[in-house]
Amino acid sequence: MASGNPFFDDLRSKPEVIDPPQNEDIIDSESVNDPTQAAIKPNVTVSSSVRELLECPVCLNAMYPPIHQCSNGHTLCSGCKPRVHNRCPTCRHELGNIRCLALEKVAASLELPCKYQSFGCIGIYPYYSKLKHESQCSYRPYSCPYAGSECTVIGDIPYLVAHLKDDHKVDMHNGSTFNHRYVKSNPHEVENATWMLTVFSCFGQYFCLHFEAFQLGMAPVYIAFLRFMGDDNEAKNYSYSLEVGGNGRKMTWQGVPRSIRDSHRKVRDSFDGLIIQRNMALFFSGGDRKELKLRVTGRIWKEQ
Repeated sequence: MASGNPFFDDLRSKPEVIDPPQNEDIIDSESVNDPTQAAIKPNVTVSSSVRELLECPVCLNAMYPPIHQCSNGHTLCSGCKPRVHNRCPTCRHELGNIRCLALEKVAASLELPCKYQSFGCIGIYPYYSKLKHESQCSYRPYSCPYAGSECTVIGDIPYLVAHLKDDHKVDMHNGSTFNHRYVKSNPHEVENATWMLTVFSCFGQYFCLHFEAFQLGMAPVYIAFLRFMGDDNEAKNYSYSLEVGGNGRKMTWQGVPRSIRDSHRKVRDSFDGLIIQRNMALFFSGGDRKELKLRVTGRIWKEQ
């Protein structure tokens, strides 16, 4: 939320993941990513006033060591200190190199629930371990896998499946095999846009099949790839194959679906899929080579 002060607003930034301080007396980092262990600890209620004390007045993110303060006691996070030109953003006095050890010790005594508690995470974590856990929490929401627009929707898998169906009008299919035909009247015009996204439901999971054209250097190419609607460790339990051909020729691809934790662009730009050069695609299409007609078939299976 904007503060009304452009000096503050220009300095807003996302929090960095800070490793917890190496002090065995105040930190137990073994349970950072184990909510069953972390949940054993009592849920310490932290008042809003304490939370405000630990909030940087510039970026509004939680502060982690070293926490700086001016001679008047106003605090500031280490990330914002060099960006305010060594001036306290509250009273404008010179900051110097005073460290607020008392506030750092207060923070070290706190234990807080994961911010993804509403998504199912039951863990309670030491203040200095909480941010690192949240960056890896298995309950953190997924981003919408639709690549045809800058969609900012996030949620769990059932919510995103309903979102893709209702809001993006994505085709939904049951089964582990597919046979799709892609047609484009002018294959010489290529835009960085998804031509088709299809969602498949099989093995109790959901998969996204992407097919699109994009520019690779001076030449347009076509790519088809599969993404798994879940985490990477689950995606590795599945494999898929793709095949495209025509005129007595064919190309095949076999791989492991990428998790939707990886963005659509990251997967596409890594060329992790079936890539078809335009000349080859037109050869597969047959005819006068003025219309793209590709049939992509494939299947998904679970590794034993």
